[in-house]
Amino acid sequence: MINLDKKNIVSKRNDLITQKYDLTLNEQKLILLLASMVQPNDDSFKIYKIDVKEIVDLFNIKDKGFYRKTREIIKNLKNKGFTIEKENGNILDINWLASAEYFVGEGYIEVELSSKLKPYLLNLKTLYTSYKLGNVLSLKSKYSIRIFEIMKSNEFKKEFKITLTELKSILGIKEKSYDIYQNFKNRVLLKAQEEINLNTDINIEFSEIKTGRKVIELKFIIKANNIKNTDINYKKDKQDISGEKEDKENISEDIIILKNLFEDHEIATENLSKILESANGNIEKIKKVYEYSKTQKIDNLVGFMIKMVKGDNFEEPIKQDKNYKKIHNFTEREDYYYQKLESGLLGWDNEDELCENEIENDDFKMNFKADENENNNNIIDEIKGVLEGQLTAIFGELKYKTWIKPSIDNIKIENNNVKFKFSNDFVKNKFENEFENIIKEIIKGIDNNLDVKKIIEK
Repeated sequence: MINLDKKNIVSKRNDLITQKYDLTLNEQKLILLLASMVQPNDDSFKIYKIDVKEIVDLFNIKDKGFYRKTREIIKNLKNKGFTIEKENGNILDINWLASAEYFVGEGYIEVELSSKLKPYLLNLKTLYTSYKLGNVLSLKSKYSIRIFEIMKSNEFKKEFKITLTELKSILGIKEKSYDIYQNFKNRVLLKAQEEINLNTDINIEFSEIKTGRKVIELKFIIKANNIKNTDINYKKDKQDISGEKEDKENISEDIIILKNLFEDHEIATENLSKILESANGNIEKIKKVYEYSKTQKIDNLVGFMIKMVKGDNFEEPIKQDKNYKKIHNFTEREDYYYQKLESGLLGWDNEDELCENEIENDDFKMNFKADENENNNNIIDEIKGVLEGQLTAIFGELKYKTWIKPSIDNIKIENNNVKFKFSNDFVKNKFENEFENIIKEIIKGIDNNLDVKKIIEK
């Protein structure tokens, strides 16, 4: 039985990395776990023996039926496969696993990879990518793992381009909501970027390449990320967040400062380190963000801090004077244009969803002229996507879906008026009293020529 260690090496041929398939997060981790058990000098696959408890730790399975859950993951994976179009014109339909045997009462399983995977995992000489297993163990999105592998395989280039269509195809994305680029950017790209930069040995940035107003291609910049945590065995005991005594000699002075700062919240040392790393060691910035957090209703303080101390995500609130006016929960000048919605309006339920509700400055600075006779549907889709992202962040998902979404789903543009339809006066009045001002500001941020028109259609 091979020890599951973060230092184990995963090696995959590049054309396997770019195959089109869709696996869950845990299914991907299991395949990568098996790939890391393949030894460099192996001529063929072996039957790999895995301790179920190792899988439980790896996949962070917390329910009592973890044996059943493990079997469910493997059973589902055994029934999944993908198609490879070979250079000679042959088409190979291949499954990931050949067999899996569960040794009931003994606490382990034996898994066998499909023999057809040999050319893609064994005796690799050229056109392959290797990385430490530890890079992917902390990733929490299934798309983050795929994007990490794509980035890693192109790391030697320093930068590369990929069309939006090709990237979505490789990732196996089928959700219609991701047809709207803003949704794909927030929920897939930004989330993957954050997880990869925080947890792996590479750092990625990306920019958008457009034809007209439409994003058609992405340019990625890939750099080495000199972090320490990928070399640690994943079985290493974690800090006990309930307050076990820690070895003070191994705690840095900065962590001690943060412990004192957050003494009312009992934040684990591991999470304090993440906050410090995200802030690039800037203690003063952390203090400012923490003070600001006290003015907001925040469900997940750790997630909020990690997000807001990073880069330029936090801007100190502008102090009001007679030249400012107040709208909802944020201030604006008389000549105000949307620089940034107050990040404090975001209420994340957990750290996994930090990027899902992230508000991007650029989305408020989209400068384009509305043309009623040109790509009207595309303009409407863009407006819908921006409104969904911003209003969900401001008012919350439940309120958005209940009171706002029905009218946004049916918007039309006529004579530079964005027309909102309502079923009755009550809904229309609620819209006017609670949502209209902020919606107007968002729409003006998209195109200053657009205005809002309301009609009742019973």
